[in-house]
Amino acid sequence: MFAGLSERLEGVFGGLRRKAKLTEADVSAALREIRLALLEADVALPVAKDLMARVKDAAIGAELVKKVSADQLVVKIVNDELVKTLGETVEPLAEASAPPTTILMAGLQGSGKTTTSAKLGLRYRQDKKRALLASLDTRRPAAQQQLKVLGQQTDVATLPIVPGETPVQIARRAQTMAQLEGFDVLILDSAGRLSIDDELMAELQQVRDITRPDETLLVADAMTGQDAVNTAQIFEAQIGLTGLVLTRIDGDARGGAALSMRAVTGKPIKLLGVGEKMDALEDFHPTRVASRILGMGDVVSLVEKAQELQEEGEAERLQKKLSKGQFDLNDLADQMKKISKLGGIGGLMSMMPGMGGMKKQIEAAKEQINDKMVARQLAMISSMTPMERAKPELIKAKRKQRIAAGSGTSVQDINKLLKQHQGMAKMMKQMSKQGRKGGMPQLPSELDVGDLSQLGDLSGLGGKMPKGFPFKR
Repeated sequence: MFAGLSERLEGVFGGLRRKAKLTEADVSAALREIRLALLEADVALPVAKDLMARVKDAAIGAELVKKVSADQLVVKIVNDELVKTLGETVEPLAEASAPPTTILMAGLQGSGKTTTSAKLGLRYRQDKKRALLASLDTRRPAAQQQLKVLGQQTDVATLPIVPGETPVQIARRAQTMAQLEGFDVLILDSAGRLSIDDELMAELQQVRDITRPDETLLVADAMTGQDAVNTAQIFEAQIGLTGLVLTRIDGDARGGAALSMRAVTGKPIKLLGVGEKMDALEDFHPTRVASRILGMGDVVSLVEKAQELQEEGEAERLQKKLSKGQFDLNDLADQMKKISKLGGIGGLMSMMPGMGGMKKQIEAAKEQINDKMVARQLAMISSMTPMERAKPELIKAKRKQRIAAGSGTSVQDINKLLKQHQGMAKMMKQMSKQGRKGGMPQLPSELDVGDLSQLGDLSGLGGKMPKGFPFKR
């Protein structure tokens, strides 16, 4: 979402390099460019002005610390002020003193309320809590049925549909069921409109007064930019909000809504919708978002995602195999699945520090290495026998023909996959040897991707990964 803003800021900071001290003229020139970048990213004008005023006060006359360049100092100052604008701390969802905790989801039609409600229900289920989903949308065709289907997909309970009930009646019945059946959380998916009107607000006010929710969350589409900020202001004034949820931040939105909504409404952004999958809902971390805006990556989130996918004891098992020089096609398939769940190569690169200036390469990687390609590779591996997956050297001409026929691919595709596996196995073996010597496992300074040709054309990276990626020698 912040790619455009990050690219502009990277250019501004680059102009400050090699300066021994920041003068007022240097800072003023840089701040003009930063303010333009913020405004182009749909940041509200008052928010941009306030942010720039704070940065200017902190930057003018700031003495450079030894080994810290001028651009690094400005990045640090801008980062600190961005974090303040975004809210500084993570704001957890409220929890009632006695269950059920009631959460009212509000927003305009098409903002992603229903999907976000189901995602939130799944999140609670994964935390070992029982959640009940209830749709109050009696106007949009099949809205209640949609939530029911999503509930079945996520294994989260939904309120039985009773035709003819009003939203207020549905809310009352949902609260009664949640209390009698011992649910920990009740999530009310309210109706939306294409635009704000008096009828919508009156309905929400009635539901709010009856249910007295512990959380009233506005679900806003980040793609709508400044309109999302205006919508948040009206909902806050009419029904009162406790927090915000931004959806579709994985799209090409310019990012201004995230910076503006907290400052304009005074309400914290609590959750982010980061993809279409039902588990693609994350806590909003101001420090991590600020780091991504400034092109410093988000390694913490990347590590957390990787840890979620890592089964207990799996790392030790893989390490033992690697120490013996073993890395078979089963292991390759497991790594492919994990990379796909982490957002693919493009998703991984976007979270790496220093990738702000590689927008074109990241986009090329996303296009070349996509879910369909990974699925194709997994289909080839699935068409092999257990013995072939464990011992790829057994796969000769006739076996290749059989595997190709079974996976709907060609013998050439099988050859590329085997070559890719050989390259990966060699690299893993080298890393394992370096780890046993007591040093940090390192990838070669220039990793030749020729053995990874099955992943697509990576010519956008010049055929090689950047020096020192991902570790410096």
